Amino acid sequence: MSAGQWVIRVDHPGQLRQAIERARTIASSEGSSADRIVVETLIHGDEIALEGMVTDRGLTTLAIFDKPDPGLSGDGFQETILVTPSRQPPQTQTEIERVAAQSIRALGLTRGPVHVEMIVSGDRVDVIEVAARSIGGLCSRSLDFGLMDTSLETLILRNAIGRDKPELRRSGGASGVLMIPIPSAGELMSVAGLERVREIPEVSGVDITARPGDRLAPPPEGGRYVGFVFARSQRPEDVERALRDAMKLIEVKIR
Repeated sequence: MSAGQWVIRVDHPGQLRQAIERARTIASSEGSSADRIVVETLIHGDEIALEGMVTDRGLTTLAIFDKPDPGLSGDGFQETILVTPSRQPPQTQTEIERVAAQSIRALGLTRGPVHVEMIVSGDRVDVIEVAARSIGGLCSRSLDFGLMDTSLETLILRNAIGRDKPELRRSGGASGVLMIPIPSAGELMSVAGLERVREIPEVSGVDITARPGDRLAPPPEGGRYVGFVFARSQRPEDVERALRDAMKLIEVKIR
């Protein structure tokens, strides 16, 4: 399960049975029985993702991402933009780290990467998910650390063999990633507008991971993206603007 796959919004109890059957159909198509269904209350607020590393010293926060778009499209959740550093107030970021560390301890995680999804509403921080893994897809390419621009994957390997370097911090400036959304279900024909996207000054990379002929679907049925656009600048506002401009220029053709 990834990229919002199997996650279905239900607005009133009358839709629940249909949503459960739909989830089971999706799971069956993926070779799973889906004999257990999790029903949660939808929490509204600002979506945040914390990327961290757990060591003998506890949680080290590597990055806090803002998700400026809520990701809700119809009855599914399709994420688009992640930007770091977060623009949440400092006291809120402190609370985000405290709640994340508390959740990690409660789960008994003692070493390795963690990815924590949260909702911030006023002074309240709610945990949506704690995953003992790094950020998904190619999104880790939006992060590097220290003077040598060390990759997140290198930090994970160092952590695994006990060679953590706690002094490493994310490289300066702001960065972010656009997960190119899938407009509709069908066969991918082409992805246009990429040359114009590469001309945006803040854009640092474009990687199309889907290929012509691939069968794609938005969530909740689908579990992948068309590709990724990466951006860097001094301010998170400029990164977000560049990624939004890129999204407007990209034309995904599905038949």
